[in-house]
Amino acid sequence: MKPSRAQIDADLKAILVDVLGIDAEDAAEFGDETGLFGHLPELDSMAVAGLLTEMEDRLDIVIDDDDVDGEMLETYGGLLAFAEAKIVSD
Repeated sequence: MKPSRAQIDADLKAILVDVLGIDAEDAAEFGDETGLFGHLPELDSMAVAGLLTEMEDRLDIVIDDDDVDGEMLETYGGLLAFAEAKIVSD
């Protein structure tokens, strides 16, 4: 059975907290329009690789290089939608 959107949301926020070292209370406030890449100093180009690896491991998905683009990482909503789509398709 596929996880709910709420479960994916919670898992993704936990991944961001662990990988980026941001405060869990701050991550809990993330909404669809919350800026990520270019807005969070913790999410630089080096952190992106760690984030994607953790997403693959914890969400049990495969992320191909072709899947990764700036739009996906621009906002939390974009990242969440990407994760949901990958979970549904895998």
